[in-house]
Amino acid sequence: MFLPVTFNDMTSRGWDRPDFIIITGDAYVDHPSFGTAIISRVLEAEGFRVCIIPQPDWRDTKDFMRFGKPRLAFLINSGNVDSMVAHYTASKKVRTDDYYSPGGKAGYRPDRAVIVYCNRVREAYGSVPIIIGGVEASTRRFAHYDYWTDKVRRSILIDSGADLLSYGMGENSLRRIAFLLDKGASVKKLHDIKGTCFVTDNKSDIRFDYEETPSYDELKTNKQAFTGAFLIQYENQDPFYGRAVVEDYGGKYLVQNPPMPPLTRKEMDFVYSLPYERNYHPMYEKEGGIPAIEEVKFSITHTRGCFGSCNFCSITFHQGRIVTSRSIESVVEEAELIASTPGFKGYIHDIGGPTANFRHPVCKKQTEQGTCKNRKCLFPKACPNLDADHSEYIKLLEEVEKVKGVKKVFIRSGIRYDYMLKDRDKKFFRRLVEKHISGQLKVAPEHICDNVLSLMGKPSREVYDKFMADFYKITKDLGKEQYLVPYLMSSHPGSAINDAIELALYLKRNGINPEQVQDFYPTPGTASTCMYYTGIDPFTMKKVYVARSYEEKKAQRALLQFYKRENFPIIRKILVSAGREDLIGQGKNCLVPPESFRFRPSDKIKNKRKTKK
Repeated sequence: MFLPVTFNDMTSRGWDRPDFIIITGDAYVDHPSFGTAIISRVLEAEGFRVCIIPQPDWRDTKDFMRFGKPRLAFLINSGNVDSMVAHYTASKKVRTDDYYSPGGKAGYRPDRAVIVYCNRVREAYGSVPIIIGGVEASTRRFAHYDYWTDKVRRSILIDSGADLLSYGMGENSLRRIAFLLDKGASVKKLHDIKGTCFVTDNKSDIRFDYEETPSYDELKTNKQAFTGAFLIQYENQDPFYGRAVVEDYGGKYLVQNPPMPPLTRKEMDFVYSLPYERNYHPMYEKEGGIPAIEEVKFSITHTRGCFGSCNFCSITFHQGRIVTSRSIESVVEEAELIASTPGFKGYIHDIGGPTANFRHPVCKKQTEQGTCKNRKCLFPKACPNLDADHSEYIKLLEEVEKVKGVKKVFIRSGIRYDYMLKDRDKKFFRRLVEKHISGQLKVAPEHICDNVLSLMGKPSREVYDKFMADFYKITKDLGKEQYLVPYLMSSHPGSAINDAIELALYLKRNGINPEQVQDFYPTPGTASTCMYYTGIDPFTMKKVYVARSYEEKKAQRALLQFYKRENFPIIRKILVSAGREDLIGQGKNCLVPPESFRFRPSDKIKNKRKTKK
């Protein structure tokens, strides 16, 4: 049964009012891939009455008052994606679609949804407790660079006027908050809960050892100070040794308490065993449903956390570097549930997570002392203590394959090929190629120039070359015709035009014509965004080249799709300005033909086929 979304839904359960009201920028999808679904079911399991207001009309307070005032608190999030990312492309163009909204149409949530929703709740109910969470709140919990205004904005907890911010994966922090509120504690006094942030005007309210960053007044104007603050934040995200972090706002202090430890395997099993409907609410049926369910309806999350720590990814800041996973029994139970779902045709689309082939902490030290403070597990080279072992993941896949009604299990989440290459037993690599892909395997080298890769926190080009050679050898040995589909990124900090040219030449030499290329998107909370804003690498404090102009970003992107005719004029222009006219011509080492070149009708067909391949 779906949780109440209307007043009649609530009263039909015999409730006079809810304990908690969740307001979200997404449509209501009761599936464990959606944060709102998980939090609502966890609170329900604790005995609380939970109602949901999905995508309320934010133009006035009426929609926010449909259930009346909750007994304990409002819980507010923007949805599974930051609302600004949901609305705008990397080039700041307005998106026309939103996969988390009815019919996939945009316009159902406001910009900066968390702030807007909090303002409406305050208008309606004044001092009612408000707790914010989810990706938008979590990644904006400190003063942060905001790409859309090109400014450093204050913490979202300051701007929203909420009482508490739950960051990261919030099940246990919200359990604790709910317990204390239910016992009559004031939300203004909840200062000792890990995994939360609060605002105070008295440092005596801080319950943990702490580090202070420069004040907001300094952070918004001083890029060196901003870089230093980011490093303090980054180094205190480990649940074993992380300290509280304090940011001064002119006499008010934003306090991030240390992180909540990740869920244990038993706790994760419990969370994923809750009675999700595993679909969107039927009220969306007439509008065509919610497209986001299609990718996850027949997929299973088996793991959380990521020790890959790519600099452009916010997972480290949100889920942490310590990997935890569900038991094989728990995953099999979910597979059995999926197999009994109407519309299931025998194919599990994915058994994955932030990184599909991470199943356990990188080493035993992490389970006792936390992650290493001044080094990464896989970068610049894999740590000697790395436990590269896929045996349990293989066992999990084998057990799911035995489930009645399951014909095939795919792996579509990201694979860390550098980790996979470190596994001396090549059984998983061969199994992956033989059983778990369908013609194409998507991987993310992101670039091939080592100077750019080092700023991304990605392995060197030679590691990808080794993986690519091994992949095609195994594919050939199996008598299959399968291909790698590399995800690539243009204009990441450190990438200049010559780097983009080198990547384009690499793609041509290897017969790779990427259909999709991602221009670097400076989203809040990542090391790469810090580099983009400051022009400084926070880990070395060295200067970093940043492509900022629209023209250069467009040119870098065009170079990665050099085979497209519409990109030829842009590429010719940039090659001339870079002094690389040698790459304009009809030779096999050239990127684009000369302007005078004329295609024959048959060339169009050949080019189309090559692009598809």
